[in-house]
Amino acid sequence: MEKKLVYFLCTGNSCRSQIADGFLTAIGGHRYEVKSAGLEAHGLNPRAVAVMAEAGVDISGNTSNVIDPEILNRAAYVITLCGHADEHCPAISNPDATQWHWGFDDPAKATGSDEEIMAQFRTVRDAIRHRIEAFVLKGD
Repeated sequence: MEKKLVYFLCTGNSCRSQIADGFLTAIGGHRYEVKSAGLEAHGLNPRAVAVMAEAGVDISGNTSNVIDPEILNRAAYVITLCGHADEHCPAISNPDATQWHWGFDDPAKATGSDEEIMAQFRTVRDAIRHRIEAFVLKGD
């Protein structure tokens, strides 16, 4: 069975889309090919790497990428994780693609002590994990 491509999009491909990529690869990688990208490439956020490691998922080898039109147009699912990406996502020419918006707060914008910021990253990580688990459980 051919794996369906899921393309997670965010503004900078540094946090939320990387977390979603990591969880879907770990939980549903047997059924889905997983890619992520951003409108810009801001680099992999070290706090995202740290909170994913806490959850047992290593995303330290991931790269921050800009949206690739070829990948975008062969994706079965295009899922935006922030409002900016949802509003500015390039047009998808694949009429069979399913496009969803799963909005999550940007943990990179959290303020406060390091522990308060990490708590925001964990909250967003856990919310994304629950959404990914529901997606994989529901299936196609």
